[in-house]
Amino acid sequence: MPQNKTKVISVVGPTASGKTALAVSVAKDFHGEIISADSMQIYKGMDIATAKPTAMEMCGIMHHLVDYVEPSESYSVARFVEDAKAAIEQIVSHNKLPIIAGGTGLYTDSFLDGISFAKADTDLELRKNLVDKCENEGLDSLLQELEKIDPDSYKRLSVEKNPKRIIRALEIYYTTGITQTEQNEISKGSPSEFLTTYIGLKFRDRQKLYDRINMRVDRMIEAGLLSEAENFFASPLGNTSIQAIGYKELKPYILGNVPLDECVETLKRSTRRYAKRQLTWFNRNERVNWFFVDDFESSQELYLSVQKFLINEGFEIT
Repeated sequence: MPQNKTKVISVVGPTASGKTALAVSVAKDFHGEIISADSMQIYKGMDIATAKPTAMEMCGIMHHLVDYVEPSESYSVARFVEDAKAAIEQIVSHNKLPIIAGGTGLYTDSFLDGISFAKADTDLELRKNLVDKCENEGLDSLLQELEKIDPDSYKRLSVEKNPKRIIRALEIYYTTGITQTEQNEISKGSPSEFLTTYIGLKFRDRQKLYDRINMRVDRMIEAGLLSEAENFFASPLGNTSIQAIGYKELKPYILGNVPLDECVETLKRSTRRYAKRQLTWFNRNERVNWFFVDDFESSQELYLSVQKFLINEGFEIT
């Protein structure tokens, strides 16, 4: 194992699969600290909707990049890469093991695979024009535009249909003169600084995951998600934070247009669909060592299996 690379554990998987609890257990036994790779838990105040771990759930383990920026700020994957690198340097300086945990695959992969990002100045007028075109002419109009300049990105993003990423691909081309595909190829020129062991959580029976998601949403409502959503919409919103699942689904009720139970069902459906997209993303990574949550009688039994695997991989309990 090369001595100049930092050993890292990455815990990935869909929402409600138990990543946070597993990462905390690993950190306690293997002398680690956690870096959150969650594009929404990074925002202050967005606690219930993002299932942000409480102080009790953190069990005294240091969590980096949680409650890190204001919801009014825009946050990008490029900034995450920079911030996560700084966090890793701090963790290693304390002779601790970095553990990346979160469900935002783009953040995790971009950081651990050493992706660099072209410096593309934000052109607010360009972005507004693209957003307006999306709203007035539909997302397909942007996809058609992207197909002409970057067919490879079009093929990928036409399946995902994430407006933000489609707009970003167009922005990169119009502000730098190179396509996102070219940018991705350039960014892969440097090898990763890390030796990463991936731990993935998923279910053999997908319905069991969906049941956990549904129950989590019910608990969120009981914990005060509605009040949190009302406060969120009363505050300045950033381009990234406004996408958080858990707020926009409740807005029709807050405005008095739709009954609460219908909005809650919409939230459950949106979260299940998000989990499915997460699984699609992580399943593409052949380096992930998958553990099926429903193969185990308890979370403790699951953790002991993960612990044994990590010991076999050369990690030492401290």
